[in-house]
Amino acid sequence: MTGGKKPTVGRFFEFERHGTGYRKEILAGVTTFLTMAYIIVVNPAILEAAGIPKGPSTTATILAAAFGTVVMALYANRPFAVAPYMGENAFIAFTVVKVMGYSWQAALGAVFIAGALFTVLTALKVRSWLAEALPLNLKFSFAVGIGLFLTFIGLNETGIVRLGVPGAPVSLGNVTGTAPLLAVFCFFAIALLSVRRVPGAILIGMLATTFLSFLLGASPAPERWVGLPPGLSPVLLQVDLRAALSPGFFPVVLTVFVMAFVDTVGTLIGLSARANLLDGDGNLPGIEKPMLADALATTVAPLLGTTTTGAFIESAAGIEEGGRTGFTALVVAVLFLLSLFFAPLFTAVPPQAYGAVLVVIGSYMIAPVKRLDFEDPTELIPCFLTISLISFTYNIGVGMTAGIISYPLLKVLCGRWREVPAGLWVLALLSLSFYVYYPYR
Repeated sequence: MTGGKKPTVGRFFEFERHGTGYRKEILAGVTTFLTMAYIIVVNPAILEAAGIPKGPSTTATILAAAFGTVVMALYANRPFAVAPYMGENAFIAFTVVKVMGYSWQAALGAVFIAGALFTVLTALKVRSWLAEALPLNLKFSFAVGIGLFLTFIGLNETGIVRLGVPGAPVSLGNVTGTAPLLAVFCFFAIALLSVRRVPGAILIGMLATTFLSFLLGASPAPERWVGLPPGLSPVLLQVDLRAALSPGFFPVVLTVFVMAFVDTVGTLIGLSARANLLDGDGNLPGIEKPMLADALATTVAPLLGTTTTGAFIESAAGIEEGGRTGFTALVVAVLFLLSLFFAPLFTAVPPQAYGAVLVVIGSYMIAPVKRLDFEDPTELIPCFLTISLISFTYNIGVGMTAGIISYPLLKVLCGRWREVPAGLWVLALLSLSFYVYYPYR
């Protein structure tokens, strides 16, 4: 029997059904890792603003990515890599901790609660029901708003934009300084490599800028490049559940929940479309499996010491290389674990390198703006509120909840209430409570 001659691994990942093989899957896994490896540097750098130590945070980032990606590979059998989400980490660091004044331990508690809720709701299939209720235009606006938010953070981190100057909220920084010039170099290096479709363009540009920064003395070089990973003890199991469960902290938990929910749905559907995994109705068969992988990753991530974790849109790079099964994700997980021993190099990457990466990512994330419905005001206005309020309030949660509330409101006022799915009313009520409990300080 022919089936008996197939390698065990190939049978497990169903290579034949997906028309793939080891070479394709390994190449896809390497490509995906090179495309998203920047998260090893950028996530700890952002979370450092919240007071989370960079070394342990780097180890936590890698372990959370490896755990989630292994679950995605072995349980869901999808070519999707998993890592801490961009946007959610910025919300925790810059909004929850720096603006609202909460501790990072309490913020990680909120992430843990959201992950536990995701796990339960996924098992009950409520999450997929809510996912179908989100209007397509709102999903696009979430991505655009978060992209602009990350861009603004990146511009500030690199010194290209300054905050809080007399007479204006922001102004141009000293763009002739060494650090901003290095950031400009990094941005255009990544842009050029991306245009030429070089795999790992972001990582190559970031590392080139880092080494240049060492040579020019703009940032200190690490004492060693390879070594044992930093210990996890300063961040391991540091979640403050008591603070996270207090009534005043409810808007934070709600925002983390909504943000992760939207990110997961949008990413899974988008990646599956590229990989031709969707059915005739545009749905992903067995979506509960990758959703559960996301939920478990988000539950474990804060225990390790990092933020909301889920499927990464950069997995599209591996899918373009032919990755179709969980073996692609397994390759990514192995590469993440190997990167643990290069932590000294990764943690030495300066703001002018990772800040420029945030700007690049922001430029990628605004692409869905062209898919918004500009002809229907009941669709466009909620999207505009979402994008503008994420950017101008420096708070992702404010923009997202504003969009979710205003969408059904406008539909009702225009006599089009039948266009509002039942699940969206549930999300709107949850979003309304965000403003009821929001700590205005």
